[in-house]
Amino acid sequence: MTLLDIMRTSPVIPVIAIDNPDHAVPLAKALVAGGIRVLEVTLRTEYGLPAIRAMAEQVPDAIIGVGTLTQPDEFRTARDAGAVFGVSPGLTPSLVEAAKSSGLPLLPGVMTPSEVMSAREAGFRQLKLFPAVPAGGVGMLNAIAGPLPDVTFCPTGGISQETAAKFLECKNVACVGGSWLTPKEALKNGDWGVITELAAAASGLRK
Repeated sequence: MTLLDIMRTSPVIPVIAIDNPDHAVPLAKALVAGGIRVLEVTLRTEYGLPAIRAMAEQVPDAIIGVGTLTQPDEFRTARDAGAVFGVSPGLTPSLVEAAKSSGLPLLPGVMTPSEVMSAREAGFRQLKLFPAVPAGGVGMLNAIAGPLPDVTFCPTGGISQETAAKFLECKNVACVGGSWLTPKEALKNGDWGVITELAAAASGLRK
């Protein structure tokens, strides 16, 4: 499965920060039950890698990615834990090399047309517009589509259930990233039914 295939699997990729390792598996199962199979587990907390490993081992229907990759050594570690793709907030020469040497498909973050062109020169055609709303949102994506039509985006940052559909209407958008599928209160209370409902609503965004 290519990175583009992964991006087209679900209209929304939830951006997940795990504060309690016991939440990892039931959270993944709740999202999958709602039709959201592609999950981005960030390295923003100490439980990121253990969560990736647990989800990959115990929730076979989920497609697990690792988010917030900022250091080259994180690529192989995340891949070994079971991640099948990576996401970074930006792109540097060392991250380009780490992606190539690790074999972990990378969705790198970009914010400007120059960054899009630099990422494309480095061999990346699937990019994360980040932070999407401060970067110009839908207007920015539509403007980029003209001169750079061969790039596909997953805009992330400031997108909500209410605004996601507008982003998905852009011809150069395969999916969006968002944290609204995993509200802190629902995670804290272990209310997996709420998360499944949110996932079901998100999975219906693509007509």
